[in-house]
Amino acid sequence: MAEHNELGQRGEKIAQSFLADKGYQILFVNWRNGKTEIDIIALDGETLVFVEVKTRHTFIYGEPENAVDFRKQKNIIHAANAFVLKYGYKNDSRFDIVSVITGKGAPIINHLEDAFYPKIQS
Repeated sequence: MAEHNELGQRGEKIAQSFLADKGYQILFVNWRNGKTEIDIIALDGETLVFVEVKTRHTFIYGEPENAVDFRKQKNIIHAANAFVLKYGYKNDSRFDIVSVITGKGAPIINHLEDAFYPKIQS
């Protein structure tokens, strides 16, 4: 497996543990809709949370969460809509980003709740 894939998987495991420790109920990991993958789908109380995880070794290229650009957000939102339709979830939902810097020592984790919002179509 390529090193970047291993890093991504490690970051997702760290993010899962982090969220579980915060009381989130992890429902799905790496849920796919076509070519789009949602890294983690969890419940925070009654709120359905779609989580994108970004992992880096260092901050040299900036904050990992900045890699979740408009195109990536649009794909995640589309997949989240498919998930809600498939499972009929009717409560609130939101989009979070968990960034992980593995570096040396303990990982640095940044959890951005409500990191982005779906654009309302007119």
